[in-house]
Amino acid sequence: MTAKKVCVVVGVGPGNGAALARRFASEGYAVALLARTTSTSEALAAALGDARAYACDVTDAASVARTFDAITLDLGPVHTIVYNAGSGTWGTVEDITPDMLEGAFRVNTLGLLLCTQRAIPAMKAQGSGSIVVVGSTASRRGVARTAAFAPAKAAQRSLAESMARHLWAQGIHVALIIVDGVVDSPRARAGMVGKPADSFLSPDAVADTAFHLATQHASAWSFEVEARPFNEPW
Repeated sequence: MTAKKVCVVVGVGPGNGAALARRFASEGYAVALLARTTSTSEALAAALGDARAYACDVTDAASVARTFDAITLDLGPVHTIVYNAGSGTWGTVEDITPDMLEGAFRVNTLGLLLCTQRAIPAMKAQGSGSIVVVGSTASRRGVARTAAFAPAKAAQRSLAESMARHLWAQGIHVALIIVDGVVDSPRARAGMVGKPADSFLSPDAVADTAFHLATQHASAWSFEVEARPFNEPW
């Protein structure tokens, strides 16, 4: 167990998740890295030092409970959650299946509920805490090929807003980042050959925004912040 503040990054891959873990670790947090497997996160945790990687299925209540119990035992009570888990399921209403729609809801919305419910008591006991949700512009509109993704992100946004209205008065800051654009990664570049480099969102820049939200002064908290490249049409 550490005396540092504990940040849980939920959904750690090579993009935003890794950048979020690095950012909070660089600011002196002990970091718990959650992903479905530890194939990527274990090496990152070792490089960060005071960090641990945990395999967690955020759609399964028992898995979430076991993971948060282990984090508390290993690192200490959770102070900050950055919820980056998300299911990018694409298809029109004619393409998607009921399982695809349900799966998107379970990852984006149910997982947020399960993780925050496990952390809220510790945050209350500490008298402060932060929950930062990495959302999407899809939460504001449904386009043809987001028939599963957009409803799940809209539900996630509504849940985050409900949490904020309930928890702010108890000293727990809930905030949402509306990501509008494509996050930079080798996979994204390979799928969008010819797209200008400055049209991608930098994961490190997204992590900077998340850290700013997590450490805002309580007299001027933000709920919803947009993050998009300067040349992204909107």
